Amino acid sequence: MSDKAFDISALRVPSLPTKGLGTGVVTLLILLGLFFTFYQVQPEEAGVVLRFGRYVRTTEPGLRAKLPLVETVIKVPVQRQLKHEFGFRTLEPGTRSVFSQRQFDDEAIMLTGDLNVAVVEWIVQYRVSDPIQYLFKVRNLDDTFRAMNEAVMREVVGDRTVTEVLTVGRQDIETRVELELQALVGQYEMGINIEQVVLQDVNPPDAVKPSWDEVNQAQQQRDRLINEARAEYNAIIPRARGEAQQAILQAEGYALNRVNSAEGDASRFIEVYEAYRQSPTVTRRRLYLETMQRVLPKIGGKLFLAEDANGVLPLLSLDSLRQSIGSGAPVPPGGDQ
Repeated sequence: MSDKAFDISALRVPSLPTKGLGTGVVTLLILLGLFFTFYQVQPEEAGVVLRFGRYVRTTEPGLRAKLPLVETVIKVPVQRQLKHEFGFRTLEPGTRSVFSQRQFDDEAIMLTGDLNVAVVEWIVQYRVSDPIQYLFKVRNLDDTFRAMNEAVMREVVGDRTVTEVLTVGRQDIETRVELELQALVGQYEMGINIEQVVLQDVNPPDAVKPSWDEVNQAQQQRDRLINEARAEYNAIIPRARGEAQQAILQAEGYALNRVNSAEGDASRFIEVYEAYRQSPTVTRRRLYLETMQRVLPKIGGKLFLAEDANGVLPLLSLDSLRQSIGSGAPVPPGGDQ
């Protein structure tokens, strides 16, 4: 060891640029303060401001400010339509949507009212109507909302037969689920407005689908035959009814005509009888003359003479003369006798 002692005071510490470092720190703090102070709320959103985890206010869309490190902001999409899918998942929405190949049987398989099974896939579209209730009234809101949807859909499907669920009852199911679900979320104050419930696809299980298709085809054939029979019925029955009504009207008209004719004949007979009873000779002669007036025109150019007639006076048939003149035939010198 050297006898010469080490002098620590001879050491020099290098000087740092304190002025430049302080400016950089201040600038960084200012930038951090601005970053944590101002925030942007999009047009379809509402900003919910919390101070130490407690709600203080709701902000509108635009550039807003808050107390850094004291207040936090949760942005809620109040103007955007949200949706939940049940029984399937959409991986890539668009014109040709891509769906997940995974099976969600625990959501889709349901028991109908007639103890059959149907696979029901549906979509619930909704909007956030109250961001405060949406964030703070219900814990695990998404899970709770999905459980509500499944419960309501199973209840409504369980009240109907499998035929109604698969065919004619779909619109009624959508309306019923929408109303009951809206009442339920209102009861729990979830801040959600149900806009639409859409049955995406409803089918029988894959194991029985071929049999169901055969039954469906048989029902369609039955309906077709029924419609054809009804069309033939509508074409034949009204015509037959019209013909029957026409025959009835003709019979009634004929009966009325015969009755009126009989009543007229009876009335005329009674009148003649009364006249005959009061004046037999005159009535007998009138009846004779009326009868001759009806009979003589039908027997042609013949002359009837009484037994006591002494001679015949030649008569000129004016009718025959007129007919001969009109036709240009020669006129005979004498008339018919």
